[in-house]
Amino acid sequence: MMSDSPAQSRLEAAQAALRQQTIELPSWAFGNSGTRFKVFAQDGVPRDPYEKIADASQVHAVTGIAPRVSLHIPWDLVEDYTDLARHAADHGVSIGMINSNLFQDDDYRLGSLTHPDPVVRKKAVDHHLQCIEVMAATGSTELKLWLPDGINYPGQDSIRARQDRLADSLADIYAALTAADPRNTLVLEYKFFEPAFYATDIPDWGTSLLHCLALGERAKVVLDTGHHAPGTNIEFIVAQLLRQGRLGAFDFNSRFYADDDLMAGAADPFQLFRIMHEIVTVGALDASSGVNFMLDQCHNIEAKIPGQIRSVMNVQEATAKALLVDMPALEAAQHSGDVLGANGVLMDAYNTDVRPLLADLRVEQGLDPDPMAAFAASGYTEKIVAERVGGVQAGWGA
Repeated sequence: MMSDSPAQSRLEAAQAALRQQTIELPSWAFGNSGTRFKVFAQDGVPRDPYEKIADASQVHAVTGIAPRVSLHIPWDLVEDYTDLARHAADHGVSIGMINSNLFQDDDYRLGSLTHPDPVVRKKAVDHHLQCIEVMAATGSTELKLWLPDGINYPGQDSIRARQDRLADSLADIYAALTAADPRNTLVLEYKFFEPAFYATDIPDWGTSLLHCLALGERAKVVLDTGHHAPGTNIEFIVAQLLRQGRLGAFDFNSRFYADDDLMAGAADPFQLFRIMHEIVTVGALDASSGVNFMLDQCHNIEAKIPGQIRSVMNVQEATAKALLVDMPALEAAQHSGDVLGANGVLMDAYNTDVRPLLADLRVEQGLDPDPMAAFAASGYTEKIVAERVGGVQAGWGA
């Protein structure tokens, strides 16, 4: 009996942490999406941000851990954001991060915040002032900025000058953001290529971190799990950013080749487990850590709402396994140089079937133990297919 006590303690601690876990959903995941060649339409897709939030609330209703929805401006423009926030609350969720858009305006062909023309740079900065107004109206405290800027050819522009322009533009945005509310946070994303091919202006976590350090303590790095070259040790990046207190958020998705935006845990569930191991090891799963966990995905050929449900469950399962790692045994093996023993401790946790544990937690919370089956049986899909006739479906870029 005594030998089971540490395992029981780990289980109870894992259950307590899982009860508090939350994952934010992206509004754009519920619209039509596809590849560069074709956007695939589905019946019942939302026609406006109100219907996107209604769909997102279904994910939270069956999983119990997806209480926030990220908005993308201008994709989610409405006349009254206070009313949209009220609509979200009526559906049991709230507005999360506000995402800016610098990649769908003709003026940004040569860049936005790094553009050689100060008039274009001001336009890009002003767009973020609009996003800050949306934050105030919805109760959001996080502004996420992904910069698509870069150059395609050597000599097209000065690499150094673009970094200087970027620093100035970010400083203007950060000053307005923190002046609006000292709780506000700027989270700065990176991506190693695309849409620019020769030099991307924020290609890696180091560049993002340097700009954040220059801005101030309310500037942090966003790590999109799809935004890395093949073979990149993402959990190493996670550990480094956590050490500096500068990991602001995750965009969870999966990639096979490039930024594929597939369901989290679909391509490499072991990588997702390794990332979550770094998170739980230092207690960064707790809301007080300031790290926001969210999905950033497109569901091109699979159904939207079930795709989000499955993704949430995948992250939840990876987290549960990470929480079950026998840390005293792992540390003992590491300190003694027991290479295979240390690896074995991690593998034991990874190979644990945590689905019964999570099913029990859902029952405890008054939920169906099987979220996918619960949604399928709800009749919601049939309802929205019948009701959402006419209008313009939301989609990538709308």
